[in-house]
Amino acid sequence: MSAHSPSYYIKKRLFANKSAVFGLCIIILASIVAILGYAIMPDDTPNANDGAVEIKKKPPMFSTLVLKTTKAKEVEDVNFFVKMWVGEESPYKIEPILSYDFLKDSLSIRVAVLGGKGKITRTESIIPIVYPLYAGASNELGGKKWKVKVNIISYLDIKGKVQKVDKSQTINHFVENHIEERRYWLGTDISGRDLLSELIFGTRISLSIGFIAVIISMFVGIVIGSIAGFFRGWVDDVMMWIMTVVWAVPGIMLVIAISLALNSKGVWVAFVAVGLTMWVEVARVIRGQILEIREKQFVEAARALGMSNLRIIFKHILPNTLGPMIVVATANFAAAILIEAGLSFLGLGVQPPTPSWGTMVHDGYLMMTNEGSAHLIIFPSLCISILVLAFNLLGNGLRDAFDPKN
Repeated sequence: MSAHSPSYYIKKRLFANKSAVFGLCIIILASIVAILGYAIMPDDTPNANDGAVEIKKKPPMFSTLVLKTTKAKEVEDVNFFVKMWVGEESPYKIEPILSYDFLKDSLSIRVAVLGGKGKITRTESIIPIVYPLYAGASNELGGKKWKVKVNIISYLDIKGKVQKVDKSQTINHFVENHIEERRYWLGTDISGRDLLSELIFGTRISLSIGFIAVIISMFVGIVIGSIAGFFRGWVDDVMMWIMTVVWAVPGIMLVIAISLALNSKGVWVAFVAVGLTMWVEVARVIRGQILEIREKQFVEAARALGMSNLRIIFKHILPNTLGPMIVVATANFAAAILIEAGLSFLGLGVQPPTPSWGTMVHDGYLMMTNEGSAHLIIFPSLCISILVLAFNLLGNGLRDAFDPKN
């Protein structure tokens, strides 16, 4: 019978735990969604900001016709990886419409939109919709922006140069690229933005803040816990006093204090603030582990060989605390997601227009008295609950897997 390494039995116990495997699958799926980001978002503009107030607070599965007008500026194309990470600016301005129909000359349309007192219709040319026109004054084309002569359209492009295109080509281009039926699978928010896209982007925000916060908390906690546990005596007393003081302050209050002290708001403040509030638990666990391990014979042997305290701590003691550190890091990840959501809900975390699950819950909370706004709270709340549950299930599974008694 061949012997297996301890890691083999840890993996075996972990994957035998169905709830832990379920949590791990949810985390992996969320990570894939966060990495792909804009590449899988229905609205791939930066911060999923391609919305319209005319369709705010619409329910799930809502669909509408959209009139897309070309912006009067050049929009740079980006490659897949840039788009995946930062998004791509849309070359169009959108306007939800009820219907449209061509007039006799086919270069003008009658558009029906929903106004304050019901349906409003207007007539406009499709030329400024299809082509970005010159914004300044020019003597070209007799001071006009465009002219139509038989089947040829002459217009001034954004650089002030005269361009000529075929009339039928313009009409076909309008039909193919400037009228679109959009479906909002999870509805829209209070600004008319796609809720599904915001939820996908919120996954990236939550996981990013959790990841950075855990790294900060692990670094601070390991350093302080190692010093307290290894040197003991008055050093341990001072470190324990600091830990007790920080531990006594509620986490969310400490985060708010740090945010106010930094006199700033946003994603990076949330990274630092959340990370600096979760190190105490790490430090206490590391301290307890080192107090036990420092008495082992291999540590005494390292001392006898003249190794420095720093090398003993980082080369011989800390590797033996890896199991508890992983378990604590997983639990802190879930706590960081909750704290970030709370901060954003209070307006001290991620700032609009950047989507965050916490800000989405806050927006939904403000609309609670309005009929048909329940989805604004339900969907982001479900995302927070499911991801936090996944990390807790994985943490419990890791705790049992690292327990040699199982």
